[in-house]
Amino acid sequence: MDEESVRKFVAAYLKKKGFKQTENAFQEELNKNTNNSSSPISFNSQFEPDVAKHILSFSEFEDGPAKYQDGYAKLRSWTYSSLDLYRHELLRVLYPVFIHCFMDLVAKGHVQEARTFFNSFREDHEMMHLRDLQKLEGVLSPSHLQEMEFAHSLRQSKVNIKICQYSYELLLQFLHKSQSTTMLGIINEHINFQVSPGQPSSISDDAESVTLTGSSQDSANQINQKEIHWGLLEDSFEERLEKAGGLLLESEKAEGETKEGDWDENKKKSIEGAKQGSSIKKLKKDKAAGATGKNARPEATPVATAPRVKAELTLPVIPTEVEQSILEDLRNRVQLSSAALPSVSFYTFINTHNGLNCASISHDGSLVAGGFSDSSLKVWDMAKIGQQGVDSLQGENGTTSSEQVLGSNGGKRPYTLFQGHSGPVYSATFNPLGDFILSSSADSTVRLWSTKLNANLVCYKGHNYPVWDVQFSPVGHYFASASHDRTARIWSMDKIQPLRIMAGHLSDVDCVQWHANCNYIATGSSDKTVRLWDVQTGECVRIFIGHRSMVLSLAMSPDGRYMASGDEDGAIMMWDLSSGRCVTPLTGHTSCVWTLAFSGEGSLLASGSADCTVKLWDVTASTKLPKTEENKSGNTSRLRSLKTLPTKCTPVYSLRFSRRNLLFAAGVLSKTV
Repeated sequence: MDEESVRKFVAAYLKKKGFKQTENAFQEELNKNTNNSSSPISFNSQFEPDVAKHILSFSEFEDGPAKYQDGYAKLRSWTYSSLDLYRHELLRVLYPVFIHCFMDLVAKGHVQEARTFFNSFREDHEMMHLRDLQKLEGVLSPSHLQEMEFAHSLRQSKVNIKICQYSYELLLQFLHKSQSTTMLGIINEHINFQVSPGQPSSISDDAESVTLTGSSQDSANQINQKEIHWGLLEDSFEERLEKAGGLLLESEKAEGETKEGDWDENKKKSIEGAKQGSSIKKLKKDKAAGATGKNARPEATPVATAPRVKAELTLPVIPTEVEQSILEDLRNRVQLSSAALPSVSFYTFINTHNGLNCASISHDGSLVAGGFSDSSLKVWDMAKIGQQGVDSLQGENGTTSSEQVLGSNGGKRPYTLFQGHSGPVYSATFNPLGDFILSSSADSTVRLWSTKLNANLVCYKGHNYPVWDVQFSPVGHYFASASHDRTARIWSMDKIQPLRIMAGHLSDVDCVQWHANCNYIATGSSDKTVRLWDVQTGECVRIFIGHRSMVLSLAMSPDGRYMASGDEDGAIMMWDLSSGRCVTPLTGHTSCVWTLAFSGEGSLLASGSADCTVKLWDVTASTKLPKTEENKSGNTSRLRSLKTLPTKCTPVYSLRFSRRNLLFAAGVLSKTV
């Protein structure tokens, strides 16, 4: 082997391994020796035979694209044959190695070999990373790697992988024994191991163990150090209720029950509420006496014990009669727990011919809205439908064809039709009083409608692309929108321009949700992150990393401390806003989680999915566990699934807990699920 070849191999080896200082020293030494011809260095004499052999094998790895296939196949085979105890941790390494092998092959111009490699092993990763693989499928030349933002960001960043000490040592031992220089180089360059002492983490921790955001992780940690005030507003309805004693007299209680007596579904709830009135009184006595609470105690306290904060926005004035009505509803609220689950009223749209994109329910459940692909928004008044016969209910409850409805009802529509958008309607939201409704559309606008006047009042223009979601604030007047243009915007009803623009997501902002105190909004994105934004400054104050697919739904707990987020894979994660950490991931759904809702006192979480089920989860069971106990118990600290409510064939589009804790749900009957 001639000296020039050895020099090249050594330089290439040092560069590949990332030994920059050694590489520089080596180049300087070469330059000195070239200048000083009197003392040339003979590489053959100085290199040991083993070292030369190693460098030669490295050069062969560099030259042959087949070595990527062979190296990855060996690593994959070894990983799958590992001991069960360590296998799930070692499997975490395969996906990042797979995508970087593919991209390296493309970058070196071996496009055909890259396609063969990609197709040979893609099945291993389709279940967890289907969307990423679909994006990478489009990479057909080295220029695509630079042009595609997703591929470019992957190549620029490192992957954080949590792994135990023994698994880490096993992996290194295998790589050195098998002389898998290519795999070792990729792992060294693109993976950052977070090695922990002790036993391997449980399989259910996998969602938190791999984050493909390497370079942004430090900035996320820095952002998550910012202080946030997650409590409730001063002088909120809950605080007033607490001061007033929280309970009505029996006569007032009866009045409260008759007010909602029109609803068949609410009769059971009202009886249950009356029964629970005495138990709440007993609870208060127990509390005063210093007794250790029963099951109801921790569930009744989170909202009451939440800290109070000042509003950063100027809040609208609520009319006195509306205020009294809300307080009455709160007094009559049924206290839910793992032992007392809510009644559910499910609204099913039929005959929509795949035209329904979204559904929304007003706070008291009296109005239901549907956004359609034909750019229309339709609102049904449940009281009017209740007065008509059962046969007409089936024909009307979601029909998109006006002609069919007109024919069957002698010229009367069972719904109010709102027309004005020039593209499919993707989201709709009622204000707390139910007299206004907002809709967002593919035409990049948000429209405000009056349910009293049945007319369009304002068209808000600001986004440049389709608006996927819009949500009224808990106090009304202000609202937030999320768009394909990667921004979220905050608006007020009386201004046609946005008050704040929240920019920072790397892909579509798919969903938006207000915090209970209106000082923050949360956004979920196709970049697999959730961000929390300060409404006053427009700054991002939290980044929540852990989802493996696009985030489709968000919900805030009534006390403002926790947030739940649901993604396309069916995973739901509960986050602690103050720390920015995942309290617990929860799995159970087998398809997209489209909607989430917390019960009035925050003890239950309801989730609705494309798998045609509503699931109820016990929030207090896991959030109250101390961290040490959580680490010991592993799976037992997960949110407990209390009940799964399957529909016949109806994906769940929307969920809403009324102020009295009746759960409303809406979805569209689908024949092809």
